[in-house]
Amino acid sequence: MRRLGIHSFVWTGGQTQEGLEMALNKTAEHGYRTIEFAYLRPEKFNLDRLAKVAQSLDVEIGVTMGLPLDKDVSSEDAAAVSAGRQTLADAVRAVRDIGGNKLGGILYSAHTKYNRQPTKKGWDNSVAAITATGEVARQANVDLVLEVVNRFETNLLNTTAQGLKFISETGSQHVRLHLDTFHMNIEEANPAAAIRLAGDKIGYFHIGESNRGYLGDGVIDFDRIFDALLDIGYERDIVFESFSTTVVDEGLSLACAIWRDTWEDNDLLAAHAKRYIELKYDEAKRRRATNARP
Repeated sequence: MRRLGIHSFVWTGGQTQEGLEMALNKTAEHGYRTIEFAYLRPEKFNLDRLAKVAQSLDVEIGVTMGLPLDKDVSSEDAAAVSAGRQTLADAVRAVRDIGGNKLGGILYSAHTKYNRQPTKKGWDNSVAAITATGEVARQANVDLVLEVVNRFETNLLNTTAQGLKFISETGSQHVRLHLDTFHMNIEEANPAAAIRLAGDKIGYFHIGESNRGYLGDGVIDFDRIFDALLDIGYERDIVFESFSTTVVDEGLSLACAIWRDTWEDNDLLAAHAKRYIELKYDEAKRRRATNARP
């Protein structure tokens, strides 16, 4: 693990400059070293100021997003694909301008529950769009990571194997996978095996519980998750993600079906998550050492 981080939606709905700056300060206060923001529109936020605040706190910034249907790069509609490609290029530049190091999320399709099967033409359109975006990201020194999510949030990449096939077709060494324990728990036959399958193609990793709330209050086997991350030598960022109606963005609430309070006190949640992740990571390292001891 390189840096341990937290999603900004633990702190704020992300609608104001003041909210984002508060999220940065709260992140640092709890000892996290990276924060994940939702898509930052340069016309809405002062990116230079956010960058300066983050640098002063030694907190790195990553950004994730999902595309709307009218900018769906997996569409067969040329206008939607073109608009999506422009949005992705703009997003990469916004990450660069804020001093961020990665753009992730559902970049290859719309973030929605589809009412149709994916098509070969749509897949090819998406591969071409991500190939082009990968080059923009490479030039901007921004990692491009594609989040593999459950069937209710995209129809294109639901499993690690699908994600590996997709990034292979881009032919880019700069495009990697963004895996998430919440989504893997729904779609993968064996999440730990999926992590080992992906290996060094994982560029970013989300830790989230099966109910989106407190870690340990759901059914995910985090012991096996951390064993697998150690097995592949994962040395990139891990970010804790949790959503509650207590602090929620309306668009995210609709897209991710956040209908109830999974927690009410975000300070307690953040403190618990940091302790839990560090404990599970240390336990996995101890198991490895115990196994190796003659």
